[in-house]
Amino acid sequence: MSSSSAAGTAVAAPRNSPSRVILASLIGTTIEFYDFYVYATAAVLVFPHLFFPTGNETTALLASFATFGAAMLARPIGAVFFGHLGDRLGRKTTLVASLLTMGIATFLIGVLPTYSQIGAWAAVLLLLMRLAQGFAIGGEWSGAALVATENAPAGKRAWYGTFPQLGAPLGFIIANLLFFVINVALADPAEPGIASEAFLTWGWRIPFLFSAVMVIVGLWVRLKLVESSAFERTKERGQVTRMPLAVAFRDHWRGLVLGTFAMLATYVFFYLMTSFTLTFGTRPGLEAAERAASEAGTEFDAASYVPGLGYAYNDFILMLVFGVVFFGIFTLVSGPLADRFGRRRTLIWVTLAIAAFGFLFVPLLAGDTARVLFFLALGFSLMGLTFGPMGAFLPEMFPTNVRYTGSAVAYNVSSILGAALAPIIALWLWGLAGGSPVLVGLYLTGAAILTLISLLLTPETKHVDMEA
Repeated sequence: MSSSSAAGTAVAAPRNSPSRVILASLIGTTIEFYDFYVYATAAVLVFPHLFFPTGNETTALLASFATFGAAMLARPIGAVFFGHLGDRLGRKTTLVASLLTMGIATFLIGVLPTYSQIGAWAAVLLLLMRLAQGFAIGGEWSGAALVATENAPAGKRAWYGTFPQLGAPLGFIIANLLFFVINVALADPAEPGIASEAFLTWGWRIPFLFSAVMVIVGLWVRLKLVESSAFERTKERGQVTRMPLAVAFRDHWRGLVLGTFAMLATYVFFYLMTSFTLTFGTRPGLEAAERAASEAGTEFDAASYVPGLGYAYNDFILMLVFGVVFFGIFTLVSGPLADRFGRRRTLIWVTLAIAAFGFLFVPLLAGDTARVLFFLALGFSLMGLTFGPMGAFLPEMFPTNVRYTGSAVAYNVSSILGAALAPIIALWLWGLAGGSPVLVGLYLTGAAILTLISLLLTPETKHVDMEA
């Protein structure tokens, strides 16, 4: 047998079945987003009270969101580390390592002592675990997207690329429904709500500990993967690079810059629709806050208080879950659209719609339940349409030997510019407008304009050869 035949046989070795590809890419990102949503929910409900008891509600919430955003700073570091491993050693080993790191960090958050037990060290340990989460997610998404797209049949790459993206709505639904069930089960009958003593003592820990079960299942699925033929072919041709990051910055800097800004609006939108809306929706209105302070016998500073819509947590979380169902549906819808019309054209039209949606914050987020539900359904539908094609679009911008590193760096640097800053900027703009979300909506519109410019400068990637 000739050497060329031998090489052909090597790369034709068992490929991953469609069901295995879909499950392996879906389950990891579901766990990833489950872990992040669990933290995001706890950052609103639990951590301000148990880890950052500053005496000022807004300050405590900002401190809690700061640890939430800190993970985004660790993500590019994780992207470089896991991207290097993925481009040097392969996708399978790297995906197992990132998932294991994420799972251990999340589990440990569930057993952390609180401020009342060890003082400020509680916040320090929480921050360290959060940074570990961010470090792990830096390599998780890109690897899952590559497993999906490098194993996709011809003409269905964007469709396959939506399955790792589907982990976002699934993770949200699982995490928040679990919190909802725990809240209902532990609620004080005399004072129904989220702040029961049992919930704050131990109930909030259950979702973090439960992640261990999901990680075990995810590891079992990923250990059965076979390396993609695209990476195997790169090895056969001797094109594996020793320093993927250096090559990516030297030869593919344009893709890194455009990919980063192409994701910007998606990230800002993502965290406004989840983190900000949960805070805005459940913060009591001015009259309710004044009444609560009067009943508690405490002084109320109306001038510095930022009011919200005043929904009970359990009610609003069900409204969010309703909206996230549209997120999941339109994530899947976006794949066939991007395969038919192209990634660039699809994303340009959706980004224009997101820019327009920024002007709807005030008329729709006005307290009326029907309008709030419409806001959530429309916003999450657009979220699915912009998030879904990214699973194929970013990997297609880079050749095989730096694809893991390039897509991971672009995706995660964008997380700093978008996700890490979005909750804090949104809280500041919300306060600046005296409780109105008008400036938050304009912030989204501004991010969409930057993304639109990036997309206009980016070539279509639909016909890119993923084995190059």
